[in-house]
Amino acid sequence: MSPSPVRSNVPGLLIVVEGIDGAGKSTQARRLAARLQKQGHEVVADREPTDGPWGRKLRESAVSGRMSLDDELQAFLEDRREHVRDVIGPALARGAVVLLDRYYFSTMAYQGVRGADTDAIRRDNEAFAPRPDLVLLVDFDPRIALQRIEHSRGDVPNTFERLDQLQAIRKIFLATAAGDATFRIIDGGDSPDEVAAAMEREVDGLLQRINSTK
Repeated sequence: MSPSPVRSNVPGLLIVVEGIDGAGKSTQARRLAARLQKQGHEVVADREPTDGPWGRKLRESAVSGRMSLDDELQAFLEDRREHVRDVIGPALARGAVVLLDRYYFSTMAYQGVRGADTDAIRRDNEAFAPRPDLVLLVDFDPRIALQRIEHSRGDVPNTFERLDQLQAIRKIFLATAAGDATFRIIDGGDSPDEVAAAMEREVDGLLQRINSTK
C-alpha cells in the first residue's frame, strides 16, 4: 500500500464516499455531511456526475443509451474539470470540508469495466483534480445491492446495474483501495447506524491527525 500523501488541500479537506450502486453510500454521505455541519464545519456536499451540462449528459446516457467509451471518458473529464474549477477548488481554498458522493475512482471502476485503462484514467484526472484526504469505500454484496435497486428503490436497473457488472466494478474498487492509503473500507452489510458510526470514526481520526500537526 502506498504511503499517505502529504495533504495538499489545506486549508480545506476533501472526503470522498465511493461504492457500487445500491450500497447505500449516498444516504450515508448525507448523514456524514449533517454531522460535520453540526460540529461547526462548513460542508460543501456534492456528487458526481454533477448537475451541470456534462453531468446531465452522462446521467441521461445511463438510461437512454451509452456513449462510446471514448466519449464517456471525455464527458467525465469535462464534467470534473468544471466541478473542480467552480465548486471543489474554491471550497477547499476557503477552508471548507468538501464531501463528494463519487469522484474519479468511480470513473476508474465503471469505465474500467468497459475496458478503459484505469491507470490512465487516474493519471488524467489527477493532472487537475485534487487528491482526496480520505476515501470511504462502502463495500457491499452486489447481489443484495441489485435486490435493493430492483425492489427497495423501485428502480429499473440501468446498463451499469447488472450482477456481473457490479461484481466487476466492486473488484476494481477493492483493488484500488488495496494500493492507496487514503482509502478506508467500510462494511456496507452492517446496519445503517453501524455504517454511519464506522464512517464517523474514520473522519474523526483524520480530523484528530490534522489537529495534532497544527
